[in-house]
Amino acid sequence: MTKHYILSINPNAQYDWEQCSLRDPITAGRPDFASLIAEAVGEEVGSYLVAVNIEVKVLEKAPNPQPQRVPVEMPTVAVNPQASELVA
Repeated sequence: MTKHYILSINPNAQYDWEQCSLRDPITAGRPDFASLIAEAVGEEVGSYLVAVNIEVKVLEKAPNPQPQRVPVEMPTVAVNPQASELVA
């Protein structure tokens, strides 16, 4: 049985559970491995000792989106040398 998921790794994520997540590419749901294993053994009632092999193949790597930098324009302030004389 081959299933496809999207693995996202972001060590700078706001929450711990978002640092590494596995999602279904169509539904974006998180996989329920217990259900997948029950399906593989035929979902018959009973207790099973199972061995699970995980083989990972990277099919495609999406580039990391870079945060867009918006130029901030600062207003220019003209310095009037006479202003300091007026204040003093």
